[in-house]
Amino acid sequence: MQKRFFSSLTPLIAAPSIVSIDAQANFRTLRDVLRYAITRFNEAGVFFGHGNSDAYDEAVFLVMRALHLPIDRLEPLLAAYLMHAEINILLQLIEQRVKKRVPAAYLLQEAWLQGYKFFVDQRVVIPRSYIAELLRDALDPWVADPAAVGDVLDLCTGSGCLAILAADAFPRARVDAADISADALAVAKKNVQDYELQGRVRLIESDLFASVVNKRYDVILCNPPYVTDQAMARLPKEYTHEPQIALAGGADGMAVIRRVLREARAYLKRGGVLIVEVGGERAAVDKHFAKDVQLTWLTTSAGDSMVFLAHQEQLP
Repeated sequence: MQKRFFSSLTPLIAAPSIVSIDAQANFRTLRDVLRYAITRFNEAGVFFGHGNSDAYDEAVFLVMRALHLPIDRLEPLLAAYLMHAEINILLQLIEQRVKKRVPAAYLLQEAWLQGYKFFVDQRVVIPRSYIAELLRDALDPWVADPAAVGDVLDLCTGSGCLAILAADAFPRARVDAADISADALAVAKKNVQDYELQGRVRLIESDLFASVVNKRYDVILCNPPYVTDQAMARLPKEYTHEPQIALAGGADGMAVIRRVLREARAYLKRGGVLIVEVGGERAAVDKHFAKDVQLTWLTTSAGDSMVFLAHQEQLP
């Protein structure tokens, strides 16, 4: 299956308000609005943790995608004049980003991961997984033959992003995507349909393995909640717009990971692998589980403390 890209876009904003004629006179070109957005983001100290690393990247993403323009063709368009209606919408989006701290992905109902576009809203966390990097290479060298993978399970699937990437990485696999949230699965259903994968990706409402019956997998992926209670209280305001059930991992952050490690072996085929993302919590994982489980830490763009792998025979 080839990657597919979609251009439909409906910003989550109210009916456009009218910007005064004086205010509109200050904005003419795309460059004007981008410069203003960068300044507002920097002045307000908004937090960038949902796909963009700084005010410039955030402004380019928000402005260009709201106008249905490609992000990678910025230079030829900077001098383009904008219509007053476009300026109105862009200024509203910028103000919502600053005043309400709504992440840009929610404002646009659009997130990107490894070149794939996904529909998102506040029923799901915004896709940002290091497992996606590993799927780009079909989990090489940990999976010897991607074409031989027949069954994949994506636990805590959220928007369905990893399930869809897995379907691409393993072209003959049937992918089960499980989540405890019916709301999240409704979003995942839209993404699965957009990528025309209804015949290969099955959505399951399940508390981890609870509704996964009589089946074993070659690969189990899991990007679970792992934020500690203490860290939850300190999260930037942008994270309060995300479903807290998808972030909160209990007092030590290990509540869900502990269950996954305890139960996963019964759902893996002989020689199967479990891949779990832990958001830099390697020290906590090693403290709680290293004595009982042989874990392999995988290298990602953020180092070797984000994702671990365990083989079926190594699990308790």
